[in-house]
Amino acid sequence: MPNIKSAKKRVKVIAAKTAQNKAVKSALKTTVKKANTAIESGAADKAEAVKVAIKKIDQAAAKGLLHKNKAARNKAALVKKLNAAQ
Repeated sequence: MPNIKSAKKRVKVIAAKTAQNKAVKSALKTTVKKANTAIESGAADKAEAVKVAIKKIDQAAAKGLLHKNKAARNKAALVKKLNAAQ
């Protein structure tokens, strides 16, 4: 454990940020899974599910949780899967 006051604060701040990042990443994974499931099952709202997933991917990339190229790759894969299903 740190002894210096500023180091103690950094530990708290990093813990809070880690929790927030984990929540955002978890929500991202959930929406992407929902979109994939909707595409595979042929649900009526599959285009809407993909739209929501793409928005979450963009938000994660904007926050620095995903690299911009990985975000682009994930979005392209989702859209490609959606187009193949239609």
